[in-house]
Amino acid sequence: MTAHGQYEDVDLDVEEALALVNDSDAHRPGEATPWPQARATAARAPRSPAAPVSTPLDAALGLVLAAPLTALTDLPPFDTSAMDGWAVAGPGPWHVRPDGVLAGHAEPAPLTDGEAVRIATGARIPQDATAVLRSEHGRTDDKDRLHATRDVVHGQDIRPRGQECRSGDALLPPRTLITPPVLGLAAAAGYDTVSAVPRPRAEVLVLGDELLTDGLPHEGLIRDALGPMLPPWLRALGADVIAVRRLGDDAEALHKALQHSEADLIVTTGGTAAGPVDHVHPTLRRIGAQLLVNGVKVRPGHPMLLARTRENQHLVGLPGNPLAAVSGLLTLAEPLLRTLAGRPAPEPYTLPLGEAAHGHPYDTRLIPVVLREERAVPLHYNGPAMLRGIAVADALAVVPPGGGRPGQELEILELPWATAGMAAGLV
Repeated sequence: MTAHGQYEDVDLDVEEALALVNDSDAHRPGEATPWPQARATAARAPRSPAAPVSTPLDAALGLVLAAPLTALTDLPPFDTSAMDGWAVAGPGPWHVRPDGVLAGHAEPAPLTDGEAVRIATGARIPQDATAVLRSEHGRTDDKDRLHATRDVVHGQDIRPRGQECRSGDALLPPRTLITPPVLGLAAAAGYDTVSAVPRPRAEVLVLGDELLTDGLPHEGLIRDALGPMLPPWLRALGADVIAVRRLGDDAEALHKALQHSEADLIVTTGGTAAGPVDHVHPTLRRIGAQLLVNGVKVRPGHPMLLARTRENQHLVGLPGNPLAAVSGLLTLAEPLLRTLAGRPAPEPYTLPLGEAAHGHPYDTRLIPVVLREERAVPLHYNGPAMLRGIAVADALAVVPPGGGRPGQELEILELPWATAGMAAGLV
């Protein structure tokens, strides 16, 4: 069992082997881009970053800072009390003033030696106060004199002005991911808006006459798995999905959609091979697009492609099989979106395999895994058309040609929601 639920360790080695053989027959080695090179090409594809935008704090979660975050004020902006209690001046015992000091009020009257005043957490410290005595560390007598029940140290429980930062201090560098604590820090430092890299706009074009949007498969028709899956996945990768269009196998509809799209990234599903209704390549030629990646040495998903359709617009063509489409997302769409959004590349890391993983004779293979006791355990149901494995996976393991042996260290590709949380990833 994982955080995502139960899964079955059903032995499907024969079924997996047949899938690998069939996949191998469809493509000869040497014709496509090696997997690491394809990812690097996608990351370098955008020619110019998007212009920074001034974004209100309540709309900035998940964006990346486009400029340094510099303190606009001292933090705290004045000496404040760190605890509920009494502000005291000089050594005790102290005469307690009848008034009190609350947070959010104007500067209180100064204290004189031997004087104390009730104070709340966050309230402004009176001038000439020397310490704050916590409520639990003091007692008053019948003459309203305050006595400390333990030693009082000069400056105790006072947060001095500028303790966290001074006005003008650099708080965070550019390319910092804006998380909830970053929003809190920006607000505390005096910001109403931040300069951020805008979310890349993505459009999904679902191709294929055989796809149903509801009900059970029938009469050669199957349910569309990619239409529901891709938009939230793209959002988890930092994109703003501006449209999802179902075009069927219509070359003219695809041509029109590409001509009129205002997205930074267009994602198509299916149609990337050379069959009679595979219209992606002919349409890209028709509009004069530049192919940057035309097939990748990875299984599943080798017919994926990356094209530059305009100066600042790209298209990622995903295979129609669901797990193959996932492979295309992580191989081409994720690095490209990361660059468009201004995010730094994650630090690569590896984990040892918990058991052997089948490999392709020539190509890299991406397989769903669960992470158990610092090991990556391969999941079954990992054929190109299957989602049962990835639905309970924590990550994908990058299996080199020939396969991986138990204990072998393999690169791990994390899934957005497995580390950041579903809600944080889908902003």
